[in-house]
Amino acid sequence: MNVTVLTLFPEMFSALLVGGIIKRAVESNRISIETIDIRDFAKGPHRTVDDRPYGGGSGMVMKPEPLAGAIRHAKQSHPGAFTLVLTPQGRLFDHGLARELARCAELILVCGRYEGIDDRICQDLADEELSIGDYVLTGGELAAMVVIDAVGRLLPGALGNEQSAQEDSFSTGLLEYPQYTRPRSFEGFDVPDMLLSGNHGAIRQWRRQASLVRTFLERPDLLLDQPLTPEDIVFLERLHRDIEITLDRHSTTS
Repeated sequence: MNVTVLTLFPEMFSALLVGGIIKRAVESNRISIETIDIRDFAKGPHRTVDDRPYGGGSGMVMKPEPLAGAIRHAKQSHPGAFTLVLTPQGRLFDHGLARELARCAELILVCGRYEGIDDRICQDLADEELSIGDYVLTGGELAAMVVIDAVGRLLPGALGNEQSAQEDSFSTGLLEYPQYTRPRSFEGFDVPDMLLSGNHGAIRQWRRQASLVRTFLERPDLLLDQPLTPEDIVFLERLHRDIEITLDRHSTTS
């Protein structure tokens, strides 16, 4: 996969190559990351890339001409690339979308700054707008890095162990089960005995049930549209009965 990032701060993306999975994916040619400085496509001696918004208001807006020039330049080199603009109003980025983007051969990520970019860019030169969450960042660079990291680790061979990606939180629609490593006992807390049993079938069942419980406690909304197996339903019904018994007993004694 090739990822081309359009930004006013290309130097920020060197952080992706310092270490970790993305660095290894680049070194093994599973992903390439190039940056284009939007300011290179600005005219005039000062290479101005922003201006005051029509209609008034605070802040500045990124001008369309430099952005259009940078996007068209990127598309000349990568005509089949899927072009995404990082904006607060875009489609919310999640694991499902990361999987979709991981199937693309080429991506172009456009990083906004200031109060935003001229909306005509999104209407004419982008395939989609993308948001990584309902909060405000100073620019799209960090959002683009999140996208690169989430997508890059899903590329075949990037993790070295394909099962790791399959068992991540959200990959199955649920939060991941609790993880433990040595020592067996730490500050009075022990690793669950089931994980030490050597019974791989029972361990898989324990992990699935732990995942269901964690999702119910932390993100119950994920369970609403999650397909559940008959075994999942039996487990949740039993859990529900146990909770009801406990609440009934406490309500009668209070």
